[in-house]
Amino acid sequence: MKKLLTEADILKLIRQGIKEIYIDEQTILTPSAKDVIIREKIDVKSYQLKQTTSNPSSSSNLIKSVVFGSDHTGYKVKSELIKFLSSFGYQIIDVGTNSEQSCDYPDFAYAVAYAVKSNQADRGIVIDSTGIPSAIVANKVKGIRAAVGYNEYAIKSSREHNNSNVLSLGARIFDVEILKNFISLWLQTSFEGERHQKRLDKITDIENRNS
Repeated sequence: MKKLLTEADILKLIRQGIKEIYIDEQTILTPSAKDVIIREKIDVKSYQLKQTTSNPSSSSNLIKSVVFGSDHTGYKVKSELIKFLSSFGYQIIDVGTNSEQSCDYPDFAYAVAYAVKSNQADRGIVIDSTGIPSAIVANKVKGIRAAVGYNEYAIKSSREHNNSNVLSLGARIFDVEILKNFISLWLQTSFEGERHQKRLDKITDIENRNS
């Protein structure tokens, strides 16, 4: 699925303070977008979204299933992101909501967090207006490390350093094409372990002391 990034898209990212973008082989930059990138000295990095198979080989870094949840503000975006990941062979669980009728984000953020905690899905994605409320809910569930996805650097770091297992996104902050880039990067970034694992162990200790 080809993605087009225009001058307007790049200027929007700049206004959000983003100076680094990740693109895959399906991304097309318009000439005016390239001009802005050069002028503003935007760092462009490439990555590949690897397609999963119906019978993937065993690997600790291979993500096969993703659970999605959203409130009413994220419903349309959720539908688009589910189609996007489904096209690459990911197994999708959708815990709702199923319309734009007003609903309560804690119900769906908890459902996503519980699905990840109980190993019903490898990773979880929650969507509301800003991503903040659902991340707060998800992080109340023991063993969940939910990160708010607001730029590529933060999302990559949340995987490499924090081993995040839930990504929370804001449907009213970014358009769907940017969110596709976010989830692609998040799913394909591995946890670095080593000194970072020691810090995660301390988080687990805090959870156990307050459970």
